[in-house]
Amino acid sequence: MMNILKRYRAVFFVAGALGILTLFNRELGFKAFSITGYSLKEMLLVIPPIFVLMGLLDVWVPRETMVKYMGEKSGILGILLAFFIGSAAAGPLYGAFPVATVFMRKGVKFSNILIFIGAWSTTKIPMFLFEAASLGTSFALTRLLVDIPGIILLAWLLTRLMKPAEVEELYRRAEDPSAKG
Repeated sequence: MMNILKRYRAVFFVAGALGILTLFNRELGFKAFSITGYSLKEMLLVIPPIFVLMGLLDVWVPRETMVKYMGEKSGILGILLAFFIGSAAAGPLYGAFPVATVFMRKGVKFSNILIFIGAWSTTKIPMFLFEAASLGTSFALTRLLVDIPGIILLAWLLTRLMKPAEVEELYRRAEDPSAKG
């Protein structure tokens, strides 16, 4: 019981703060509860399909295949695959992190994981099509041509700035989420 209280103390604190807010300002409190409920509903609609896809990826794609195509020696192919998978993905950015965890378990190179997350957040195909229709093709292409090298540069920079022990710790935690750092 104490573990549950300790683990979810932030949730209980926020719920209590919302309750107190509602006591002092009923309209604002109800609006906050409404926004919270909407966000929870949205997450409950997005997270399950992502976890199903993660499970399928985990079971269907052998580790050796992921290492071959996206591992340490994957080269340009790993970068292209990271961009393609990230750009073709659907859902909000918080959906990328569980997938990145599966990638870590499968031996994907750290920089390719960073490229995947960057692609998920900025180069999605539906976003590109929306921008092209709304803001013009030249804007959408310019943004894409700036984002792609930017993502690669940031992945390279973060890989160089992080200590190998920090990266190893991330991979270790991906293998065993209960491990404390």
